[in-house]
Amino acid sequence: MEINSSLIQKYFKDLTAQQLEQFGQLYELYSFWNAQINVISRKDIDELYIRHVLHSLGIAKFCSFKPGETVLDVGTGGGFPGIPLAILFPETQFHLVDSIGKKIKVVTEVAAGLGLNNVKASHLRAEQVMEKYDFVVSRAVTRLIDFYPWVKGKFKKDSKNAIPNGILYLKGGDLTEEIAETKLKAELYPLSEYFEEDFFETKYVVYIPC
Repeated sequence: MEINSSLIQKYFKDLTAQQLEQFGQLYELYSFWNAQINVISRKDIDELYIRHVLHSLGIAKFCSFKPGETVLDVGTGGGFPGIPLAILFPETQFHLVDSIGKKIKVVTEVAAGLGLNNVKASHLRAEQVMEKYDFVVSRAVTRLIDFYPWVKGKFKKDSKNAIPNGILYLKGGDLTEEIAETKLKAELYPLSEYFEEDFFETKYVVYIPC
């Protein structure tokens, strides 16, 4: 059972003492809230750091968010990928949204327990979000052809980052057909190039500049 944050430190060596403490708190916080409001399967809670935390941080291996940037996490569920990314990038503002209220309750409580001042959580569908962001992140909430219309038009025009503003989408499997049907310019980055665990063999960051 992987219940400590040493796995995160293995791949992110420049963490502050506060970040290490926050990553270390995740297992206890999610175990507590998951027992009351189920947002993660029992099998997955035992492998929280691989299947949820490190998976979320795969985005950070491709893109380092800058201070002052804003990121929208669509269909965040229990707070992934938004919560781990918010720990890693404390000077970036994250807005986590989900259409299921009880999941946002968990996100709110976990963010409060960690003392994350850069997280806002809202019980909203993506289409109801009116603000504009530098990036939109998400983790396999639906097919890309359905996801893209939800967030189209929600991007700031000016980019501050090394890459243009856009979508950073975590998804697994053979994505050839799924990307082709969108007719969008999408780039695939395999997480197996960053992480050696078997779980990441077929996992990708899909980047769609917008």
